[in-house]
Amino acid sequence: MDDLRGLDERRRLLLSLGMLCYPFLAAAGLTQYARGAGLVAGYLLLAAVSGCYLAIVVASMRSAWRVYWGLLAAMTVLAVLVAPLAHEYVLILVAVIVPSAATRVGVRAAVALVALGAAACVLVPLAVPGWSTGPSWYYAVAVVFTTLLVHAFSRTATANQELREARAEVARLASEAERNRIARDLHDLLGHSLTAITVKSTLARRLAVGAPPAALAEMESVEQLSRQALADVRAAVSGYREVTLAGELARGRELLRAAGVVADLPTAHDGVPQERQELFGWVVREGLTNVVRHARAGRCTVELTASSVEVRDDGTGGPAGPGSGLDGLRARVAAAGGVLTAGPTQPHGWSLRVEAPA
Repeated sequence: MDDLRGLDERRRLLLSLGMLCYPFLAAAGLTQYARGAGLVAGYLLLAAVSGCYLAIVVASMRSAWRVYWGLLAAMTVLAVLVAPLAHEYVLILVAVIVPSAATRVGVRAAVALVALGAAACVLVPLAVPGWSTGPSWYYAVAVVFTTLLVHAFSRTATANQELREARAEVARLASEAERNRIARDLHDLLGHSLTAITVKSTLARRLAVGAPPAALAEMESVEQLSRQALADVRAAVSGYREVTLAGELARGRELLRAAGVVADLPTAHDGVPQERQELFGWVVREGLTNVVRHARAGRCTVELTASSVEVRDDGTGGPAGPGSGLDGLRARVAAAGGVLTAGPTQPHGWSLRVEAPA
């Protein structure tokens, strides 16, 4: 990806250097019409035009659009100052100014700019006394052709950027699919076996009536180890599975419906910044799980803003006990720099709210 981006930047720089031929062509007019100090001033002005154009290219690559338009205005003023010295030859600079402006505006505005620039190249030499009255259509052709060339290159660069983003998205989705496959296989292969071991060890301990205390202790140890291993597997699986805000809202809606709870959940989450969606997804998952398991609620509401998420129900709220899932969620929120508040609400119900960091 970085190699492709670097190639696009090198191509853009190469095209920009090629556009510097136009100030050199304008210099031919200086040698024909200017002498002495005027010739030196003209060369300096054209050098400034070239410097402005290169700075415009750099500003475009850095998306510094205020600087971009400021430099373009400065380049236009410099071209006007060159006009009395280079006469009709200055019109070749229109083939630099118009494409630079046309690529940053809408289609209609770009067409209008190109038409205006081409018309100026044809009509201005006829209107200004002392300028050549011969055919100047080649200046107009240069404006149109250069604008089309710059537009085609810009579209190609945009397409390449979209292709890079699409490839990155495909790679991310493939990584998520692989993580989910590993999690599913881990749960299927180990979770079921560990569950069977736990059940059988519990049964063996109950059947071992009259067995030596040491044997009973060992069976209890096997049972505890299998339960702990099963919990570890489930924790690992939940860590592998990607948590998304959209997925948790969809899952929560079905979960509440199955539990007979009226779900008042948002249908859109576009206002939540991308960097907060995973954290808010964890909050929604924990909050809705607690509603279904403990609240005995009739209605559950989830409220989302760009900086906060709240899960609220109308059930029988009470303080969370030690070892609850809120402990892990509180640690996750604290690691992200947020603030979690949870507790009963008046007159009844429970609220879980997380404020994201600024």
